[in-house]
Amino acid sequence: MSSWRPSSGPDAALRRASILRRLRGHFDSTSVLEVDTPALNTAAISDVQIESLTVHSSLIKDPLYLHTSPEFSMKRMLAAGYPDIYSIARVFRDGELGRCHQPEFTLVEWYRLGFSLDDIISDTARAIAAALDNERLADELEIVEYRIAFLESCGIDPISAPLEVLIETADADADLEQALGAERSDWLDLILSNRVAAGFRDDRLTCLRHYPAAQAALARICPRDPDVADRFEIFMGATEIANGYVELTDPASQAGRIVADQTSRASRGLIQRPIDQALLDALKSGLPACAGVAMGLERLQMKHDKTDDIRDVITFAFET
Repeated sequence: MSSWRPSSGPDAALRRASILRRLRGHFDSTSVLEVDTPALNTAAISDVQIESLTVHSSLIKDPLYLHTSPEFSMKRMLAAGYPDIYSIARVFRDGELGRCHQPEFTLVEWYRLGFSLDDIISDTARAIAAALDNERLADELEIVEYRIAFLESCGIDPISAPLEVLIETADADADLEQALGAERSDWLDLILSNRVAAGFRDDRLTCLRHYPAAQAALARICPRDPDVADRFEIFMGATEIANGYVELTDPASQAGRIVADQTSRASRGLIQRPIDQALLDALKSGLPACAGVAMGLERLQMKHDKTDDIRDVITFAFET
């Protein structure tokens, strides 16, 4: 019989409230406006690494989708003339359940107009330091190029290394090799998780920047190096805390990436869901130059509370 009790207690709730209060204070002090976004959408993200949850309504013919991030709605706001904005939103993802993942969790997402990659990295470190009430984290942020991190930890160049070298470096068994197949990005993510990030210090923030262009997601390609994207992630120890980039604003390039995602989803046997035409229309109308960040609130509190189990910081957790 399952317990009726919450997964975590009032002490965890008090710490969460303190983190949120400090985060809101940080955004207020830097003139970032809090906004709300809809959880239900008529379209879904095309990213092959993220799965949406579907909802059916008796009043609407087509399926609806619980958002995996408020990103698309917030970009539509920016295109409509909103200033710097942030959202603290409950989001939903299928296929994610374990000690570090839940199908429903809280995402803190924000966008800063005119910010460069260096600007948004520094801004993210300051937000994390404010939330954790530890300014030293921002002062001692370590920034490492993605390519250099792989070369130093594994001796391989993630941009040019052949697939066979990635597979050998990952030291995967036959089942995993069959599951990942020829997907370079999947192999790079595995090596990053198991080899590269495993060496990051737990008492400081480490920023990896300039991910391969093939892993650009919704980031622009670096103007100085077409092999990489203006994308970054910030880790505390081996745990990813935040993911961000200088945003892609070109509608044609964005549409091309969505088509590529849909093709990749089809090749992997994944569901192809409706494309968010409203996002593309917003980009066509003119998305201003901006940079954005998504940060998992529960991940942040796990570090604050020194636990490796998300059930210690989330009020009601789904069990495996």
